[in-house]
Amino acid sequence: MDITSPFSKSELMPQEEKLDVRKKRGQLYIGIPKEDFKVEKRICLTPESVSMLVKAGHKVLIEAGAGEEASYNDLKYSNAGATITNDREKVFGCPIILKVEPPTLEEIKLIKPRTYLFSALQLRTQKKEYFEAIAKKKITALCYEFIKDRYGAYPFLNAISEMAGIASIQIATDYMCSMNGGKGLLFGNITGVPPTEVVIIGAGLVGESAARTALALGVNVKVFDNNIHKLKRLQKSLNHQIFTSTIQERVLTKALMRCDVAIGAVKGCNRSPILVSEEMVQRMKPGSVIIDVCIDNGGCFETSEVTSHENPVISKFDVIHYGVPNITAKYSKTASLAISNIISPYLLEISESGTIEDAIHYDNTIRSGIYMYKGILVNEAIAKWFSLNFKDINLIIL
Repeated sequence: MDITSPFSKSELMPQEEKLDVRKKRGQLYIGIPKEDFKVEKRICLTPESVSMLVKAGHKVLIEAGAGEEASYNDLKYSNAGATITNDREKVFGCPIILKVEPPTLEEIKLIKPRTYLFSALQLRTQKKEYFEAIAKKKITALCYEFIKDRYGAYPFLNAISEMAGIASIQIATDYMCSMNGGKGLLFGNITGVPPTEVVIIGAGLVGESAARTALALGVNVKVFDNNIHKLKRLQKSLNHQIFTSTIQERVLTKALMRCDVAIGAVKGCNRSPILVSEEMVQRMKPGSVIIDVCIDNGGCFETSEVTSHENPVISKFDVIHYGVPNITAKYSKTASLAISNIISPYLLEISESGTIEDAIHYDNTIRSGIYMYKGILVNEAIAKWFSLNFKDINLIIL
């Protein structure tokens, strides 16, 4: 029986082996502008990370004084190989811009068309005009919060959440001090003295980190969350038996009436749900402290208001309220180290890909952080929130 082959005679002949040709490593030209120190004291790259990038053949241009609030002076960056300049426009003119805070509308005007912007986004604090300005310049923008690694984790969010949990307890200890208007209680298990009580609403990474820190200080901790699996994971992770409960108004109210510190660490899909009403706050002890970590997402206490690092607290019903967004900026050097450790490896991966465009095409981790691609919105959540049109990035880059 004669069978016709689907291959030609030449295709069936042995062929010479073809080896993959390694892409030429790309050179990155990075600009790091000075942040507005009133709201942001962190910096994206430490001198150590800058040194690593420069040794790999990349150029880093830093605005003079950009690292001062994170305890990194210009000399350290200069010794690491960065170029220091007072020319703000020159920094914003670099092909790649690294920021912690998203740029303001005035800063976007300084950015050249088709620039690559890496920054946090803080979606709930943005306005529609921001995305329109980014689109007009055909900027490709990557958001740290959206970066998802190959293991399904969000490295930037995880690091910041861990820090925020620790910071919330440290801040609470400051405002429990009688000199700051608090009740004059010390966090610690002092012999013969009843321990301080802390209520944590939310069993995610922020809540877990806060609980671990509080337990280390000898504090009684109660954690509330409507996700049983998170509560179970928390108990297992802490290796310590603590009070946990789903969020039931009667149980939560009773716990808040007895506690000295309440920490809000719940985030929703769009905004944090209001879980503590004004009436519940009124029943808390005078001088007790509320730390609403999720204030940048709306907050989960009805009485919470956005405050600033300059004026961090307000008092309502004799209860101290702390509502500063970007809580980790208070610990700028530690936060800068954490951010730098996350960002710098991705920058090296991008250069190994050849160009940023190659990285976006072939690296799912880099692509996951992109929300604006050459002026086209490619993030569905942003599109829904601001009633904007979007396109799937996977359809654009093919």
